[in-house]
Amino acid sequence: MDAPAIVSGMRLWSIHPTQLDRVALVSCWRESLLAQAVLAGETRGYTKHPQLDRFIAQPEPLAAVGSYLAAIADEADNRGYHFDRTKVRAALPHPNAALTVTDAQLTYEWMHLLAKSSARSPEWFEHIHDQQPRAHPLFAVIPGGIEPWERVTAD
Repeated sequence: MDAPAIVSGMRLWSIHPTQLDRVALVSCWRESLLAQAVLAGETRGYTKHPQLDRFIAQPEPLAAVGSYLAAIADEADNRGYHFDRTKVRAALPHPNAALTVTDAQLTYEWMHLLAKSSARSPEWFEHIHDQQPRAHPLFAVIPGGIEPWERVTAD
């Protein structure tokens, strides 16, 4: 059975930033900054985007997305990229595993990332295709199905 297709739009990866190819890392940074702006009430676009639900559910949504962004920026630093950290408004004091993600969601995103990277970044695909998916440092993995906020359609 084929996995359902992911509807395009904002992608706030649950995958660890070290496993994202260049395009996914840069896009995730931009889209996470957009999520931060949405949570701060600075834009009317994407206010109902389901991927924001997991941040909105937190006691401090801006701090949660700030911690998410900080991990993305850390990986950018490791790769020699220059992401402007001054754009991150706030971060949780202890960002590790503050949120949860299901194991099926992580696998679903991993398959999506592998498909994307095999087409746009074959060298990166060769680097990661035999790895197991790891969660972004902000997430603890729990048993469960694909997250209810994920937009999926049949192929």
